[in-house]
Order: sequence, then structure tokens, then C-alpha cells
Amino acid sequence: MTGPELVPFQQIVVKVHSRCDLACDHCYIYEHADQSWRTRPKAISDEAISWTALRLAEHAKSHALPSVSVILHGGEPLLAGPARLRRVCEELTAALDNVAGLDLRIHTNGIQLSSRYLDLFDEFDVRVGISLDGDRSANDRHRRYADGRTSHPLVLRAVDLLRQERYRHLYLGLLCTIDVANDPVTVYDALAELEPPRIDFLLPHATWDDPPARPDGSPTAYADWILKIFDRWDARGRPVPVRLFESVLSTLAGGPSLTESLGLAPSDLVVVETDGSLEQVDSLKSAYEGAAATGFDVFRHPFDEVARHPGVRARQLGLGGVSPTCRQCPVVRSCGGGLYTHRYATGSGFDNTSVYCNDLKALILGIEERTAPVTASPAVTDPEALLILQQDLTRYTLARLNEELDGRGGERWSAAWELASTIDESSLGLDEIYAHPYTRTWLHDCLEALRRQRPDAVALALRLESCVAAAAVRSGLGLSVRVGCPTGTLTLPTLGELRLSADGEPCEAEVGGTLDELVVRVAGRETLRVHPEKPRAGWRPLHRPGLDGWPQLVLDDLDPYRDCYGEPVRPAGDIESLAAAWALLRDTAPGRAAELAASITTLTPLRGAGPSLGRHAYGALGLGLHGPPADLAVALLRGFARAKLRAVGEVTDLLAEDGAWLHPAPWQDEPLPASALLAGAYERVALADLDPASATHAVLALETLRDAPEPTVSGKRLIAALHTEAAGG
Repeated sequence: MTGPELVPFQQIVVKVHSRCDLACDHCYIYEHADQSWRTRPKAISDEAISWTALRLAEHAKSHALPSVSVILHGGEPLLAGPARLRRVCEELTAALDNVAGLDLRIHTNGIQLSSRYLDLFDEFDVRVGISLDGDRSANDRHRRYADGRTSHPLVLRAVDLLRQERYRHLYLGLLCTIDVANDPVTVYDALAELEPPRIDFLLPHATWDDPPARPDGSPTAYADWILKIFDRWDARGRPVPVRLFESVLSTLAGGPSLTESLGLAPSDLVVVETDGSLEQVDSLKSAYEGAAATGFDVFRHPFDEVARHPGVRARQLGLGGVSPTCRQCPVVRSCGGGLYTHRYATGSGFDNTSVYCNDLKALILGIEERTAPVTASPAVTDPEALLILQQDLTRYTLARLNEELDGRGGERWSAAWELASTIDESSLGLDEIYAHPYTRTWLHDCLEALRRQRPDAVALALRLESCVAAAAVRSGLGLSVRVGCPTGTLTLPTLGELRLSADGEPCEAEVGGTLDELVVRVAGRETLRVHPEKPRAGWRPLHRPGLDGWPQLVLDDLDPYRDCYGEPVRPAGDIESLAAAWALLRDTAPGRAAELAASITTLTPLRGAGPSLGRHAYGALGLGLHGPPADLAVALLRGFARAKLRAVGEVTDLLAEDGAWLHPAPWQDEPLPASALLAGAYERVALADLDPASATHAVLALETLRDAPEPTVSGKRLIAALHTEAAGG
């Protein structure tokens, strides 16, 4: 089988005992198709333990795994007894020492749990997960002794023991197998009352040959049941993590799945049976006799051989491993086709939708509908929120630079950093600098220089002095800031530049003053006083065209970090074409022009036509300011659309698994990935006032994206807003 590169195992299930002291009638080990447990030894042998530890250590070492998780399982693993469990823990701990971190867990029904076991688990940091299906009536529906007696009081005793202060750190959580005949709210409340660190709700194992019970015949009975719990959980402030819910919320936002039963992440789990056999995931025993078997064992085969087994590889293909129907489903990123076992049908194997397909779709869409209004980023529809989040991103990047410098900036950096904090707390002066489009370009250049260990990295970082000086002038706080000028020129972002040394000799300046008068002192020279917006000998302010309706616009051909467009910068000069293009936009697209004016503060004139985007410069465009006004108006809107879409994508995920699908594009013959289709539609919506025909293409593209699997919650919100705008709504 062809497919992805080998995926190393990071979860190892070790069956330490193959029998159980309960007779749960929904157990996939004893009550389903595969009955191989009957021929296996009750307890794992010393030899199998030693070889398992050896195989795991060599696997972790060969793949440089930072950590591995080992789950002690059964049957009922506590039946192995404290001595055997100690042997397992000792062997695994010794083998993984100085190789990889070891996360030891045990999943138990809790019946045998006692302080004797928990003291052992405390010694080896073994965390304990307990199976419990809710209140007594719910638990008794399936989890009974063979003679029908209830197990519920003993399980509660085990949970109470785990909740004691001395063992609380070992409490992993509760696992609940769903039965739609139980009341969902009662089940949830009973579990939540026990204050578990996490709750796992598990769909009962079923296949198309042996489908799940649906007492009322509803195709979404399981989704309806789970959503009632979601509503209860959400209304109470989500007091306990529920992995099923958090996994769906994660994938809806573009993140990873948090459980094997959902999502497209490759399986990384292998099972060691009590006889040393190596098998695939246990749930496959629900499909047919031998479904989990690989033919390998720990005595003769390394884990890499199991990882190459066709059955294992089939669960590592991601999107390529689901059925054709699933590949076209809009929720496939979240459900991943469902648990592999639940797809099985005689004749077609696992190449089917999940037997819970309708439930999974209803569950995911139900959670999305309930949460989208509060989880979708406001930046996708609110330009002001986008600007605030972009500014926050710049603040975060500056904080990263401070951490990366780790004292290497010396006294000068420390002084500038302290002044920045003072200004930030006292006025809005620094906000102008954070909002300046080229500030983040400089910050990323610094981080890259530090990463590459360039000798000029610290000198680049000390531009912070210039930023703080400009902020101090804007703040009006009367602060004086020392600024190094290595080329003899003082550059003040958002203001201009002052030549202090005719021959380019480095110097230092003390900068102060206000927006009415800039005061610069250089040792041994007279104090220079200039008006920040009026040119004079040596002082070049940024050019402000003063366009009606776009008052904050500056033409920046001075800031050294504005040169990030990959083509020559042209000195700012004649603005007749720009003024005419702006007048055209205000007349034909007033709403779009107003948004552009509120977002774009800086144009860097280029020798080429543009528009061009800087590397990290939202709020700026590189643009040729010459040529016909109509062409320049189109370039402005096109550049703004590109800049805004990229800026939105910097603060929230719009798409996931981009490139896994190709979609028809109304404006060309070749299909496009979702990102290119969205970009094309976004641009065409922006140009609709100047070219009404572009709106038609945009609507068709957005309708395709609306039903596509890639958009996240934020992406769907953006697509819906664009569709309404393009359709004239």
C-alpha cells in the first residue's frame, strides 16, 4: 500500500490481564465478533513485559520521540495484581530512562482499586481513568457482575479514593459509554459531580453489520443525546473538560482533533496482548474475528514492522483513507469519517461512511450552530476589531523580541524597553507606533537576525530607541529619549528623518519635544528645533497628501523598513493621479473607500505599478502612483483586498487542510485550492462597485466555498458576509 511516510507509535496499549471481573454486555472484548481472548494467557508474562519495554525503547530512540504514552489495559488490568503491575512499571521506566518521557496510564473499572494500588501508581506516576456510565440506573444498564449484581457503589468508592488529596494528582478522568436509553442530563450531572479532570463520552462500538440501537428509530438519536449534554455543559460554564466537545470545537476552529474517534490525524497506537502479540486498535475486534491481528509479536518484530502493516497504514492516510462520500462532506475535517471500526460492512470492508454518519454530522453542525456567534473571530467582519488584533499581534511580536534578546541588548535596550512601558501605561503615543505598518516588518527582521545569529542582530533591535522616541513625541509627556544613529541620520517612524552628520558619521541624539516642536540635542552641537510636519534643512518629514476623506494617509519613502516590496521605491512627488483615483473611489464606491481610508495609513510609492504587499505590514501598500486614475483606483482596491485578507488570516484561521481539495473557479478553467478561490472571490467583491460583473463570479465561488470542507468557523462567517455583500444583500 502506498501512502504517507511511516508514522511512529506514540501510544502503546499493554494488555496486562485478559479477563474481567464484570460482565458488561456492551464490551467489545468479550461480547463482539472477535473472541481471541479465550486462547490468550490471563496475565502478561515476564518475558513479554521485558520485550515490550525493549521494543518501545528502541522505537522511541530510532524516531527521536520526546515522549510515549503507555496505557495499561485489559480485560481488567487490576486483576494482574500489584506485583505484576510493579514489574510492568519498573521495566518500562528503566527502558525509557534517558530515551524518552514516559506517560503511564491505566484504564480500569475501579472495582479492585485500593490504596495498595494507588500507592504503587503514585510511585510510578501512573494516572488512572475509570469507566463509569453515569448514575446508578445508567451504570447498571450494562456494567454488572455476571450474576446481575450492581457494580456502581464499588466504582464510586474507587472514585472517592482517587479524589482524596494524596491521590488526586493520579485522577485522569471518567470514561462513559453512551446509551441513548439513559437520560443524558442525569448521566452528565452524575459524572460532573465527581469532579473528574476530564470526561470521555464514547459511542458504543457498532458496524453496518451490527448497527447501534436506536430505540426511537431516529437517525440522529446519538447526536440529539450528546447535544443535550453539550447544552448543559455549556450553560454551566464548561466546568470540566469533555474531550468529545473540545475535539469538535478544535477542528471547527482549524485545529487538530483531540481523539482517535474523530478527525483526520493518522493513528499512532499499537496494542500488546498478554501473549506478546502486536495488534491494531482494540475496537477493531467489533468488526470480525481477527480484524485487529497483524501476525507480529514483541519477541520477533520491532514496532516499525507493525507500523508498515497495511491495516495500520490504512488508518494513517488522512483524507485519502475515508470513503468517496466522506471526502466531499463539509464536516469531514471534524469527524474524519468517524472511528475506523464503525465503517465496517461485509463485502466492502472499511470503505464506507460511519454507521454513525448522520449522528456525527448533526453533532458537529449542532455544536457549530451553538458556538459560532462567540467563537468566530470578530476580525472577519469588523474592520476596527481587525486593526486592534493586528496591533496586539505587533505587541506580542515585540515581547517575543525582548525574550529572544535575553539581555543581549544591554543597557540601551533595557532603557528603551522601560521607557516604552512608561509611555504605554501613560498615553496612547505608542499605539501609533504599534499601528505603524512597518513596525512589525522591523520586528520580524530582528527575530530572523537573532535566529541566524547575525552579528548585526542587536544593532537592528536597537531601532526600538527610535520607535520610543517617536512615541514620546506623540505622547506629549515631555520625555527625553537617547537614540543611536549609526549612519548619522535620525529616523523617527511615523514622523520623518533628520540628517545629523553630513559625512554619515555615527552619533547619538537626545530626542524630545512634541508634535508642535521636535527637539533634538547632539553632544557638542546646538539644539535643533523643527516642526515635525514642516521640511527644513536636514529634516525631511513624511509627505501627507491631505486627501479629502483620507486625512491620515502618508507617503513613506523614508522609513528603511518600508523597502520590503521587492522593487525600487520611487520618491514621493506628484500626487495628481492618486488624488484623481481617490476621488473616483469616493464617488463610485463610497463605502469601500471609507473602509480603505480607515485601514490603510501608508503608501510607499514604487517605480512599478503594483499593488504590492510588504512582508508584515498591514496598513501599508506599495503602489505605483503614476498612470491613469481608473487603473490606480482598481490597484488601490485590489491591494487593499489582498492586504486585508492576509491580515485577517494572521489573526484567525480561515481554512484548514487547504490544498486537499480543488474547486471549480468561475473565472478560469483550472480548479483552485480553497485559499486561491477565497482570495479571488474576496478581490472580486472589493471590485464590484467598479466592475459589477465581478460580483457574479464572486457569488458562484463563495457558494462553492460555503459547502466546502476547508472553512473554519471564522472562515464560514467571512464567506457568509462576503456572499451577502456580493449578492447585493
